[in-house]
This record gives sequence, structure tokens and C-alpha cells, in this order.
Amino acid sequence: MAEKGEVVLEVKDMSKNFGATIALNHVDIQLKTGEIRGLIGENGSGKSTVSSIIAGMQPATDGEMFYKGKPWKPKTMLEASDHGIGMIVQEAGTIESITVAENIFLGNAKKFMKGPFVDKRAMVKEAQKALEDVGITWINAALPTRLLDMQERKLVEVAKVMCLNPEILIVDETTTALSQKGRELLYRIMHKMADEGKSVIIISHDMEEMTSECDVLTILRDGVIIDNLNKEDFEDNKIKRLMVGREIKGNYYRIDNDPYEEEVVLKADCITTLEELLCFNLELHKGEILGIGGLSDCGMHTVGRALYGLEEVIDGEVVLPARNAVIHDSIEAFKSGMGYVSKNRDTESLELMAPVKENIQSTGYWKNLLVKPFIDFKKEKRYVQEQIDNLSIKCTDMHQPVRFLSGGNKQKVVFGKWIAGDAEILILDCPTRGVDVGVKAAMYQLMYEMKKNGKSIIMISEELPELMGMSDRLIIMKDGRISGEFMRQDGFNEHELINYMI
Repeated sequence: MAEKGEVVLEVKDMSKNFGATIALNHVDIQLKTGEIRGLIGENGSGKSTVSSIIAGMQPATDGEMFYKGKPWKPKTMLEASDHGIGMIVQEAGTIESITVAENIFLGNAKKFMKGPFVDKRAMVKEAQKALEDVGITWINAALPTRLLDMQERKLVEVAKVMCLNPEILIVDETTTALSQKGRELLYRIMHKMADEGKSVIIISHDMEEMTSECDVLTILRDGVIIDNLNKEDFEDNKIKRLMVGREIKGNYYRIDNDPYEEEVVLKADCITTLEELLCFNLELHKGEILGIGGLSDCGMHTVGRALYGLEEVIDGEVVLPARNAVIHDSIEAFKSGMGYVSKNRDTESLELMAPVKENIQSTGYWKNLLVKPFIDFKKEKRYVQEQIDNLSIKCTDMHQPVRFLSGGNKQKVVFGKWIAGDAEILILDCPTRGVDVGVKAAMYQLMYEMKKNGKSIIMISEELPELMGMSDRLIIMKDGRISGEFMRQDGFNEHELINYMI
């Protein structure tokens, strides 16, 4: 066991440039044994960049690193992993078309070779043990990964990294994909490592999580380290001020009780899906922000998908009364003035390989026509640039591929395409997942402005504070049914809401 408090990793004078963009600007970090260090800052501040360089995903432009007192310059993540540095990446890190066991031992399958063949039975047995060793007892290692949901796939990544027994674990925006059960499992792993004299770097926008789980916080802003805070100095408003460079108080939520109209714009009439929903009813009014909350497996995410035609409704109907239209699929929903922001942003809401321009204008074909079917490129350019300017999307230009943007700026692009498309009804599933406090504030303000302009919003969220802060009416779900309904004008009681969830 390593002696606690020794410097195990040192980053000195590190810089990283992407063309004209400076992602890191002369950064210095020391990571000690037995330490859980949080990296926190606005999207694009450099947190993931410095972590990815440490883990061998990309090289630095300048500067140096030392690991266990020796120069450290890994060329690949596999090299870093072989030397005891493991990283759970922010984006999807599993391959759908292979089994859980094959994902866990991807790149490390040699020990299961028998002649020219892989002993799959031995691999599955070892993978099952790897899952169980970190407390994941409900996932079958023999299953194809495509059968798992997003949270389970992320837990497979945790098992994959941990079976290599890392001395430094880097957790990049992982908890946003996890339920409370999954989060607690990961926290136990982190603290066990710290107790054993190993080290953890965690990146998250969840302030409560960072202040409760970390020993030290390193705060970055625009590629520069602003401060390092020890546990005794953690204070929310101070951290927020250091992150964004200005005083931020409160949680940016609504303070009004503005009413919504009586007109029903969307109705779920006794809808039943293949899983989770049985004769589910819901009404959304014009100018209403309707919040839907509950535990992660309560069925609320299925509701959003069913309303937008992404989940098959085998009985009942999703109706738009004003249009006298029944929504059967997502194309019909889109043509009827609906928009949908998926919880799975990178796979369902964005085309990562395409530029910012193509993503934003994807909903605006009809608005930018010259003469059908030809597009007016000047009009299209103005259409896209307006969203980049209004939402302060940080990109080199509108032609930059979305995959190179930070999480918060990706989410702004998703919002931008629906705002530009002038959707009348927006279904937002975990809209602020993985974004910083500044971007959250901007999104909450956008939602309020849309409400005032007569738009209607369904906000599905696993975060009670934002549901309580933004909703006119709040529905709590449990086991695929509505267990409680609450009105903003009556005041929301957090303990009462939680009781209706469990």
C-alpha cells in the first residue's frame, strides 16, 4: 500500500492548442496518493482535456508530466492502463455489437486464447467476476451489450477499468449517466481506492457531489487553473464565483407563479407501451412547463419517447387537439411542431461527425428554401449564426464538427436546432445533464422565455431542485404510473415529493 499524501502524478506548465483555440494554458496540477481530487469548471474550461492527456488519449502541445517521479508521456490509453492509469470516458465507451464480457476485456483478450481461438466461456466467467467484484451483480456478462440501457453500459465501463486494478482512476462526467444506485456504487469504489492509498480524479458539474465526495477541488476557467480548494474551504457560492468569474447566487430558477392557459396542446390518452406504461394519461397546456420526476426506472423516460413517437404505443393515443392529429412516429411529431431533446444526447440528438451548421439547420429546411427543393445558403447561414450568437455557443466557426465541442456547447446546439425550428411543444429529457452552472442558468432562462411566448414544455428530470424550480405543475411517477401531482402555486415540498417516488 502506498504512503498517503505522496505526490504520485505531477502536471507542469501544460498547454494544449486546437488550432487557434487554447484549451489549456500553462496548467500545473499535483495529485497525491489517498486523494480524491475534483476538477470543476464551466464547459470548455479544460477539465476533460487535461485528464485525457494524463490518460494517453491525446498529447499535450507543451509542458511535461511526471508519474511516480519519472517522466510520463503515454502514447495511448492502453499504455496508460498498463502502467496503472485508468479512465472512464465521458462519451459512450462500449461497443453495442459485442457481449459485455468482450467489452470488459477489449484489448486484453490474450489470456483467454486457446490456440487461434478465444475461450469465450472462460472470458464470460472472468467478466462476471469483474462485475461482481465492484458490486454489479445484476448484469449478465454473456449478454450482448446492445440489450443494456445507458446506465448499465456505463457500469460495464467501470468494471472494465477496475478489473485492471488502476492506481489512478479518472472519472470523466460518468455520474450523469448513472442512477443514485449506480452513483453510490461508484462512490464506494472511489473511497475504497483512496483508503488503499490510490488516487482518483473526478470531473462533474454536480456541485453537491463534488463537495461531498472530494478532498480537493481544482477549479479551471478558460484553460487556466483559478484555484485549489481543500475540503474545509468548500462553499457553493465561492466555487461558482471562481468557476465563472462573477458572483452567482441561488440556483437560477424561476421566482414567478405565472399561470398557463387552459388550452390542452398535447394529450396522452390511456397510452400503453411494450414496457413500463399501462394506460398512462397526461395533459400538457399552452404556456405550461410540466415537470415529470421519479427514480430513474419509474417510466418517465419512456413517457417522453412515447409522446414523441420514438417508443411504440400499442394501445391508446398521443393526440394534438388543436391540429386534430394523432402522433404515430417521430416524423409526424416533428411535422406537427414538436421537438425532443434526448437524455442520450450524443446518439439521439446530435450527428457528432457533422458540423455545428448541419446540426442546427437540420430542423430548418423549410425555413431556408429559395425555391423548392433548393436552399438559400445566405438565409441558412443567418439562421445558424443567430443561434450561435444568441446561445453563446463556443466553436471556432459554424463548420466545426460537433464532436469537438464541450458537453455544454453540444447541449446548446441541441437547444439551438429546436429554438431555430420554432417548435411549439418541447419534450426535454434531462436537459441539463452534464452541463455547468452557467449553461444551466442560460437553459432555464430559455425555458422561461419560451413559456412566456406561449410555448409548452415537458421537462423530464432526475434532479428534484430543477423540477421544483422550473415546473408549473409537477408529476411524480412510480412503476410506470403517476403517483402524485403537485402545483407550483401550492408550493413544492421536497420530502413529500420523495415519498411519492419510493
